[in-house]
Amino acid sequence: MTQTTAPRRAPGIGARHPHAPAPAAPARPGEVRGARPFAPLALALAALLALGGCAGLARSGYERPALAVPSRWSGANACTAAGCGRDPAGQGGAAPTATTAATAPPTATIPGLAPDDSGNARLARASEVPALALDGWWRDLGDPALDGLIDRLLVRNNDLAAATQRVRQARLSAGLQADALVPAASASLSGTRGRSLSGQGRTRSNAASASLAWEADLWGRLAASRDAADWEARATDADRAATALSLVGTAASLWLDLGYVNERIALGEANIANARRVLELVQLQYRAGSVSSLEVDEARQTLAALEAAQTSWLLERDQDRHAFSILLDLAPGADANPWAAEPRRLPEAALPAIPAGLPAELLARRPDLAAAEARLRSTLASADATRLGYYPRFSLTGTLGGSSAALADVLANPVATLGAGLTLPFLQQTERQLAVASGRAAYAEAVASFRQSFLSALADVEDALSARAQYEARARPLEESLAAARRAEAAYELRYRAGSVALRTWLDAQRTRRDAEAALAANRLDRLLNRIALHQALGGRAGG
Repeated sequence: MTQTTAPRRAPGIGARHPHAPAPAAPARPGEVRGARPFAPLALALAALLALGGCAGLARSGYERPALAVPSRWSGANACTAAGCGRDPAGQGGAAPTATTAATAPPTATIPGLAPDDSGNARLARASEVPALALDGWWRDLGDPALDGLIDRLLVRNNDLAAATQRVRQARLSAGLQADALVPAASASLSGTRGRSLSGQGRTRSNAASASLAWEADLWGRLAASRDAADWEARATDADRAATALSLVGTAASLWLDLGYVNERIALGEANIANARRVLELVQLQYRAGSVSSLEVDEARQTLAALEAAQTSWLLERDQDRHAFSILLDLAPGADANPWAAEPRRLPEAALPAIPAGLPAELLARRPDLAAAEARLRSTLASADATRLGYYPRFSLTGTLGGSSAALADVLANPVATLGAGLTLPFLQQTERQLAVASGRAAYAEAVASFRQSFLSALADVEDALSARAQYEARARPLEESLAAARRAEAAYELRYRAGSVALRTWLDAQRTRRDAEAALAANRLDRLLNRIALHQALGGRAGG
């Protein structure tokens, strides 16, 4: 706006000078004095705002890249053919069990971050990180101690806390980009003091001003930058969910491995006790003269080998405990057993079936795929922002301020100014073409990465399903092998005591039985770990 001050007449002067210009004609109704200098500015602004209606046409529409999605899982057929005794539901098309269908899946929650309490509504919205719900797939293992530890992990784990802070950073960055669409206000206050070198005079000046600047987002460049940051924030939130899925899988795997190791330690102790009894028996026979020292050495060698092997299992248990302590934000070794009850063996009860669902459902279930697609959309929006940055830019600036020698009179006679700017960056042809081509290449790279991530996700599920079928098919022969090894060991013991076979024959039968026990226990661990791998490959509770 402008301020007009009428000139004051000098005393005694009442007539117009002969050569002075004639006074302006009276303003007609509806006419505003001083408006003509702003007419070109108003016309330019109206034209550019009209062009701004085409902003939506300048943005690129997103279409999900074409993906080769199979209609069903081939590994599910292999599992059906193998019998999969502990997963009777087979593939997703089979009837779900009561555990998977009739009962609502229990959930767990990853804590979020409270909004900033400074009183700024936009800052509060940007800084808040909502809590994230998980479907609780690990509760199917039926171990309350593990459930409690994972609940504790979701609250205390440092990797998950760092992922949550990255979500806050991304949301704040998105808030900064959104703030660029809002007029920016600023204010200044200055004062100067001067003195001549001769000391004859002093000067002082004070000034204050407030300004408001706004760039008209005619083509959607600022909106594209805002959308790119928003999609990146969504991708970061999906990264947090993927981190949680991985950490829960790691915790459940460590817990199962602890049970397996404790079971192997118990078996090792039983085998060592049995080897000691054999050694005592052979030593009695040696003293009686019925066997040679060779048999004593063979029995002693068997005992020593078992004792040496036992140390490996004790070391693995310590390593599992240390790894679990780190997951719970505890110093490794500070407490040998930071949880209430450590598993003594692997679970043996039948577990609920895991329906695999359909391959196309992976896009909705796996958080890493959600993150990859969100970053794909962020890259597209960034490419749009780069391209639209070379379209004409129009900005408005308004300033209100004043100056005076006395600080108290700075705003006594304020002056208002209105400015407009038009930038034509499209004249930089080479730079524009290079930048736009770079943005397109980045989007093409993101498309290829997204397609590769989806194919890798398909492979994860197929691998887990194939492994499930093979582990299940291997279980029955291993059980039969152990039963036969136990019968053979008992028979050779009777023959040795009767003197019909050498000690080595009995010791070999014992080793065969121990190997069969180890193979069956390892198969049970493989089947349980495969459940975890399948849950992770499917993005959580399968078929949920």
